[in-house]
Amino acid sequence: MSTVATWPSQAETWLDQRGKGAWIAAMVLGFVFFWPVGLAILAYMIWSKRMFTGCRMHKNRAHHRRAHGFASSGNTAFDAYKADTLRRLEEEQEAFETFLQRLRDAKDKSEFDDFMDERARKARDTAPDATVEA
Repeated sequence: MSTVATWPSQAETWLDQRGKGAWIAAMVLGFVFFWPVGLAILAYMIWSKRMFTGCRMHKNRAHHRRAHGFASSGNTAFDAYKADTLRRLEEEQEAFETFLQRLRDAKDKSEFDDFMDERARKARDTAPDATVEA
């Protein structure tokens, strides 16, 4: 996973470990330096209910999310089925993306061929007619 995708969850975990005071400090600093950041943090705190409850429940949820996105259900047959289904879906998504790329390439080639045909037709129409002599 890229660091761009993980830094918000790392920041969230870091703030959760320090408690509600850290969230409030981050919000105040956000308002001081660039007010939309403070407003975004406030909205997130309200939306995630961090404003009204302790952060303990969020620590557990953040740990659960970090475990490869999906935790084991405890049932090995179901986990094998889930892994196989996810693998199959990823393969289908890759095949579909390949199909879309081929479709885009075909459309680009068609448009280019149309352009070249039109250009050749214009060149024929504007060229002096060498066969007509007086």
